[in-house]
Parts: sequence; C-alpha cells; structure tokens
Amino acid sequence: MGEFKVQRLGVIMEPEPGNEMEVEGVLNPAAVRGPDGHLYLFPRMVAKGNFSRIGIARVLFNDAGDPTGVERLDIVLEPEADYELRPGGGGCEDPRVTYLEPVKHYVMTYVAFGPNGPRIALARSYDLFHWERIGLAKFTPYKNVKFEGVDNKDSCIFPDFVANPSGNMELALLHRPLFPGSRPEDTVKKPSSREIDIHKESIWISFCPVNMHTLKVVNQGKFTSHRRLASPVFDWESLKIGCGTTPVLTQHGWMLIYHGVSEAPGEGDEKQRLTYSAGVMMLAKDDPCDILYRSPDPILKPDLPEEQVGLIANVVFPTGMDHRTDIGMPNRFDIYYGMADDRIGVARLDVPDVLPLLS
Repeated sequence: MGEFKVQRLGVIMEPEPGNEMEVEGVLNPAAVRGPDGHLYLFPRMVAKGNFSRIGIARVLFNDAGDPTGVERLDIVLEPEADYELRPGGGGCEDPRVTYLEPVKHYVMTYVAFGPNGPRIALARSYDLFHWERIGLAKFTPYKNVKFEGVDNKDSCIFPDFVANPSGNMELALLHRPLFPGSRPEDTVKKPSSREIDIHKESIWISFCPVNMHTLKVVNQGKFTSHRRLASPVFDWESLKIGCGTTPVLTQHGWMLIYHGVSEAPGEGDEKQRLTYSAGVMMLAKDDPCDILYRSPDPILKPDLPEEQVGLIANVVFPTGMDHRTDIGMPNRFDIYYGMADDRIGVARLDVPDVLPLLS
C-alpha cells in the first residue's frame, strides 16, 4: 500500500536584512503559476507592530527543478481599506491564490485584520501583479450559528466550480471560523469529553451560487450551504485544524494540505506549548464534502531549528502548493510553508498511486 513521502528542500525565503517591511517576519505564502508559466509566491511580510503586507516574488529553480530561492518583485496588497485598518495598525495576511478556471482569472483570499478583528477578504487579478479588492466575504446564517461578525481565517477557493450538498455546481470556500472560546489556548484548559460542535476550530466549507450562463455569483455574493467539513480527530491535531493550501485535483480527488495543532508537554504558557504540524486531506472529486483520506499522523512537523525557533515556536504552517507537472512529475507537489512565523520553507511531497488504508 502506498504512503505519502516528504522531503524537505530547505528555506526558500527569510527576512531581508535592513528591510523594515520584513523586520517581524516573512511567512505563510500563497503559491500559483502565472500566465508566463513562472511560479510566484505571495508572502505575508510583517513590519513593526504586526503591520502585514502581501508581496509577490518569483521562485528560482536549479537545473534539477528544485526551488532554491526567490526574486522579490513588489507589494501587491497593503492595508488601505477600512476593513484592513485598525487603530495603530492593520493587516493583509496569509493569502491563498487560486486560478479560477471557469472565469479565467485569479482569486485571492486573505485575512483582513481590521477594527473588528480578522475577517476573510477577497481580491481578483488577471496577471497576478494588479489586484482589485472584492471586499469581505459575506455569509448567510447556519441554523443557530451566525458567521457574520465572527472572526475567520485560513480560507481558500476551489479552482473550479464543485457540487454543493444539493448537487448544484457552485463556487466553494474552505474557511476556519473562530467561534468564541474555540482558540487552542481556550480548549486546552477544557475537558475533552465536552461537545465539540463549535468548541474546537474546524475546517468549514461554504458555497456561493453561480449563474452558469453568465458565470456571475448570485445571492449578493453570499456564501451559504455551510458544512463543517472536518474537526480535530487525531492526537497531532487535537486542539484545532485549519485549511492550508488551495485544493488541487489529483487522481484520487481534491487534495489539500492542512494544519493541525496539539499541545506539547513542558512548562510555559499554553501558547508557547502549542505545536503546529501539517497533514494531507483528500476530498471526493464529485462531492468535496466527502473525505476520502486524512493523515493519521503529520506528514510534516516542526523538527528543524528554523521551525522550532522564531516569532512563534514550533510552527509548520502550509499555505502554498505547486503541482510539478512542469517537469513531468504528476505525483510530485512542492509545499510552501511558514516556519515558526518567521521564514518560508519548501518540501517535496510525493503522492502514492494508491491511497493508504485507514483503520
């Protein structure tokens, strides 16, 4: 039976000496191929006071096809809108970028850290260098759960329309609402036997109706048909899970790399004892609410000094994925991830021809 194999390729980007826009870290990049075929990263660049911008950098490769570094190019988004600015600061953080095939343009989801806390915001582009803000994501209520006014992070858009729970082809969003009391720092203090319905941060999937003739979103662009896709199950993700990379369609289905958080033994406050690791989730092509596989153990966990020491200790945080069909390797995926909230690493993931069995 196959297994997912991971090989670290090294640090791809770290704060540039003397660059005030990166003094508090370069981390959590989106990754996407441009119209020119080059791979571009969109790193979160953090200035003093946790003031975050989103940059763009071209990835450099060696003769073997492995990424070796980046060429910094520009800033594509910085806090300007009222929902990105807060007293004393602001933030455009942790982007994910999707080329949305049906409409032939790129969609970015990112965290707008404004006056009301972190919210999901969207932007679009045709060339990756010029971005138009769409605004904050809007949600309809779900039973007695209201998404509007709730902090939300770790979002991404599927690259194609997918079937909602009723079978209609719609725009799908993965996201991680932070319901009050659900942070790992809160849940670690509570008994594990309680109801977990909204008490642990989970991956949700929501859908936005689309007019299939005009390819325009309807219902005022609001996401609806909400489902909690996955909640913490395994020990390595016992406190929370969140979406990592934009889903990529593979021979097995939609694959995403996600993060999970557990508590490490030791002294110190709860935040410093948290460990962020990464795993694989495979969703059915025709029904993305159907999970075909998820990692019982992490494929990547903070083992290197660069992953263990930084602004936040013990963090592996995947946000970008590059399918290496450009070099004729359909089972190879390069994963770009934040290292200790300070720098960016890359690892090679080889996907087996047959999914491992889960007990």
